[in-house]
Amino acid sequence: MKIDQLQKQCLEQGIKYGLASYVDIHGASKGKFVPVDHFKQMFAGSELFTGAALDGVPQDISDNEVAAMPDMSSIQQCQWNPELAWFASDLYLDGKPFEACSRNILKRQLDKAAAMGFTFNLGIETEFFILRETADGQLKPFSDRDTLDKPCYDVPSMMDNMGIIDELVQALNGMGWGVYSFDHEDANGQFEIDFNYTDALNMADRLIYFRLLANEIARKHGAFASFMPKPFADRTGSGAHYNMSLANLDSGENLFAVTPADDRYACGVSELAYQFIGGVLRHAKAISAVVAPTVNSYKRLVRQGSMSGSTWAPVFCCYGNNNRTNMLRIPSSGARVECRAPDIACNPYLGAALMLAAGLEGIEQGIDPGMPHRENMYQYSDKEISDQGIECLPRTLSEATDAIAEDSLAYDVLGPAMHKAFVDFKRAEWDSYHNTVSDWEMQRYLRLFG
Repeated sequence: MKIDQLQKQCLEQGIKYGLASYVDIHGASKGKFVPVDHFKQMFAGSELFTGAALDGVPQDISDNEVAAMPDMSSIQQCQWNPELAWFASDLYLDGKPFEACSRNILKRQLDKAAAMGFTFNLGIETEFFILRETADGQLKPFSDRDTLDKPCYDVPSMMDNMGIIDELVQALNGMGWGVYSFDHEDANGQFEIDFNYTDALNMADRLIYFRLLANEIARKHGAFASFMPKPFADRTGSGAHYNMSLANLDSGENLFAVTPADDRYACGVSELAYQFIGGVLRHAKAISAVVAPTVNSYKRLVRQGSMSGSTWAPVFCCYGNNNRTNMLRIPSSGARVECRAPDIACNPYLGAALMLAAGLEGIEQGIDPGMPHRENMYQYSDKEISDQGIECLPRTLSEATDAIAEDSLAYDVLGPAMHKAFVDFKRAEWDSYHNTVSDWEMQRYLRLFG
């Protein structure tokens, strides 16, 4: 579509403004709003931004501004405000793709996959909380009935939230995302909506838009959507499981699908998939830094920490069949690999880029992931895990940051500027957290020694 055609279509639909949207290091949406009659300028890169004013857009205040270059094919008419059209955008610097732009980082890895004859398909499961703030400042589930110790799949609580969830699902289906199920999750006020997979760039764009959409719809109902990985210590956290497969670039054939006779470890995937798994496991600790990117993320990645008896989150760098205690799970239907480490706060561009790069390395080097684990990994002691040669995922943001700092593949994928910015920012974030005196410390120690 040409720009003048796009302008005409937007005006016919009542759209007044376009949002040239990109993300910072967190995957948080940034951008400028542009009237429709200035779209020609916007699509030529007229909207400039000072990277130094943002988290993790590595620029000095004396550098030239970066420009947002909208992807016309990504247009969404915003359901919460139909006068606004959203566009996913790449950042450019001096007329060229900005190396440290999250979306450009993913596109570079997709180009590498294409050169190898692959398309990277991705589905992301969206878990999130719908909460309200009481008059005295407490955070509660939107529903007063949402109080069960084990609320997973609870129908009454879901029905109380249907006004929000239905509006969100209808919006997603109106965009052709193909929602196929939604439910009340394992924590009070927690929900999951699942929709069809697509290519990785489109899926990453969708997650960014989803977070905007969910929060704006919730706000209309007097609530808000939270994408904090684990807001409550005694409840499960919100994952964003990556369901991954490679397809033939020309035919679209799923290359992770396999006949049983050719399935080396009888998990329902091809030799190519096992090699992909081997690469991801090799770089699992570094990958954790971008898919579980906050201090709070590592309070989700524990064995215990939920009233339901399990956190349902991975702790070890291992894989298996239809077993949710592994970092990498191959669902019973096969033909894909699910990574359970990502949480809903991740920057999906960086997460998908590093996951893909690791998987491609596994294919290039023919990495054998070893035997799958079909047992409950939570039941092993730390010593038993160590004796089997299995590594633990990072237990803190500090450990994860050290891992990505030392990982040469992560350096190559992110590029020097983003790699340094990410490591520096996350180390500063950890130091800020580590130096904060918490309520827990005050309650435990203030009068203990007197």
